[in-house]
Amino acid sequence: MGKGSMRQLFRFILLVLVMVAIGMPVWAQEATEESEEAQVKHVVIEEIVVTAQRREENIQDVPLAMTALQGEDLEAISAGAPDIRVLSGRVPSLVMESSFGRAFPRFYIRGLGNPDFDLNASQPVSMMVDEVVLENPVVKGMPLFDIERVEVLRGPQGTLFGRNTPAGVVKFETRKPTLGDPGGNFRASYSTFNTFDVSGGVNVPLGDKVAMRFSALYQSQDDWVDNDFEPGPVDALGGYTVGAGRFQLLWSPTDNFNVLANLHAWNVDGTARIFRANILKPGGGGLVDDFRQDTVYIDGKNSQDISSYGGSLRFDWDLGFATLTSITGFETIDNMLSRGDIDGGYGAVFAPPYGPGFIPFPSESADGIPNLDQLTQEFRLASNGNSVLDWLVGAYYFNEDFQADTFSFDSLAPGNPRDGYAFQNQESTSYALFGSLNFHVGEKWDLVAGLRYTNDEKDFSAERPDPTFQLPTFAPITQHTDADNVSWDLSATYKANSNVNIYGRVATGFRAPSIQGRILFCADFEGGLNPATNCVTVADSEEIISFEIGAKTILAENKLRLNVAAYTFEVTDQQITAVGGEYNTAALLNAAKTEGYGLEADIEWTPSSHWFMTFGASYNPTKIKDPNLTVAPCGGGCTVLDPIDENGLANIDGNSLPHAPEVIFNGIINLRSDAVNKGFFAALDWAYYSKKQFFLYESAEFQDDSFEVGLRLGYGWNQAKYEVALFSRNLLDAEIVRGGIDFDNLTGFTNDPRIIGIEFVSRF
Repeated sequence: MGKGSMRQLFRFILLVLVMVAIGMPVWAQEATEESEEAQVKHVVIEEIVVTAQRREENIQDVPLAMTALQGEDLEAISAGAPDIRVLSGRVPSLVMESSFGRAFPRFYIRGLGNPDFDLNASQPVSMMVDEVVLENPVVKGMPLFDIERVEVLRGPQGTLFGRNTPAGVVKFETRKPTLGDPGGNFRASYSTFNTFDVSGGVNVPLGDKVAMRFSALYQSQDDWVDNDFEPGPVDALGGYTVGAGRFQLLWSPTDNFNVLANLHAWNVDGTARIFRANILKPGGGGLVDDFRQDTVYIDGKNSQDISSYGGSLRFDWDLGFATLTSITGFETIDNMLSRGDIDGGYGAVFAPPYGPGFIPFPSESADGIPNLDQLTQEFRLASNGNSVLDWLVGAYYFNEDFQADTFSFDSLAPGNPRDGYAFQNQESTSYALFGSLNFHVGEKWDLVAGLRYTNDEKDFSAERPDPTFQLPTFAPITQHTDADNVSWDLSATYKANSNVNIYGRVATGFRAPSIQGRILFCADFEGGLNPATNCVTVADSEEIISFEIGAKTILAENKLRLNVAAYTFEVTDQQITAVGGEYNTAALLNAAKTEGYGLEADIEWTPSSHWFMTFGASYNPTKIKDPNLTVAPCGGGCTVLDPIDENGLANIDGNSLPHAPEVIFNGIINLRSDAVNKGFFAALDWAYYSKKQFFLYESAEFQDDSFEVGLRLGYGWNQAKYEVALFSRNLLDAEIVRGGIDFDNLTGFTNDPRIIGIEFVSRF
């Protein structure tokens, strides 16, 4: 940890001490009151109900490592118009990043993820919203609003969730319509950079059998980054406008049958990721001394526009002995275009003036999806409970068809005209059959076994009608993949007592073959590349086996939840992506083996009715094991730490995976003066992860750690139905490098600066 990070840590410790000092008199007063009143009010850890095994159950009974975020903890970290990346580092073993800004989030669990920036990139972490999988990385960037709960399932989920889940699943459950009384919630805030964030949901019962819920979100922020390159096509960047809506209709004609319909849409219009040339210190890493987060010098254009809509239809039919569930989902992108100045500067060494620093050549590009359609269908039949055996069987179908465009622009010409275009089409089809059995062996033991068969096919084609520096393609470059897999898991749970469960789990998972075809920037064929493939690469299936043991406990008179896990895994033929490098492209590879192991802990502690704390920690080392695996290192400027072979390639055997920090530590400390009405309250949160490398090869520059702190202070009344609060995100104004561009120079992109705001919350 560098000097800057140490200063941030000391400031954070001071904040904790101040918060404890403020709260101690309240805590002491309550202890006296409870003693005098014979502990009339007894505070306990609340039960958390999750659907990690496709049925509702207590999180303490689920035999796998997982974390649930909900309630006040979710509210504390979501102030100030964040996007989905706010979850990064907020639970053990989970980090997220994006080179597209508010779109295209990339998930990493236990070090397993995919930094591929291509629009058809597959990821080993699956994302689901209301049990509908979101496959395309752009669709995963949908705004989060009116969320009931977030569940993060760690480790392979190849049985109940299937394809593309060897690392885990991130599940979002939105608030649903309910029969009975009307109600809702509303939240509005205003903060630095003229940032508005307004969201809410309203539940409206329509008689005894029908109810609807309408939820909406609006976010906006002004441009706050000045472009001091005056001839540039843009004067300021950083702003955005986001709108989203969701309509749900619940129909429950009988006690044993209900239907839930969901329609939603969202739009993003604003700035894409802002790249900054030569901001990393050569030889040592970290930001240069004169770095300014509110200033850039670029000669390219920057914009981002995304429009998407979708829906789902679910029915549940209680047949007595079992419940039949059907979930049909569709997602569509009818427009997506993200454009940026990739070299992060202006001019070039052959076209002065240029800067800031050394600019070998200009690079301005855009990626787009003119259309995407995804259709999913799942049927499940689950038993309704038995003293000896619970079972579940199901079938699943997935189809996705889309086109991805790549454009290149000439930043040195007036108007930044287009000077290159390529596109790719891909259709993916998958189906699966799966089942799970849970044997209740006496009062102490549960045994769970799961099995899933999956078939996965992809048809891909790419064309380059308007080349940048090569020849056009005169016929489509095509690839086809077809793979089958059987995934399984076995787990055993020993119930030591009503508050202590000890479990062991062995699980497998797989990721179907992937195809990469970013051919617009394919290197010259004279370099030895095959003109028949034009840099289209294919990675074979990867498979993982994971061993995990853990304990889930409720301790200290039901005031402390302590869940811990230890795991080890081995991935065979892991799909990895050599991103960027000298040629500004990406290539798929398979690593012979990747190994990882680690420890994880989830802690909730409620020492009194005035205090509630949650903590998470993980230790996640990873290692690539393939002595023959090499990749192209940076195009210039960086200090490569790996051995370089006679071809100028870096040997990455023994390296950790990219974006895989070994240590993550997070927490939220909540304090309230009134146990019923909330009264004066404070919420202090933080997320830390240790240094991580940005690429497959290791360098002194392309790496950084992260430590951000948030604070929320306010007053609640009327049984906490109303709140007004001051808040700050990135309270210590830490400047953190989130990623880099390595084909040109020491270009990187950073986190957002500190914001301070005020918000109002109503629950009715």
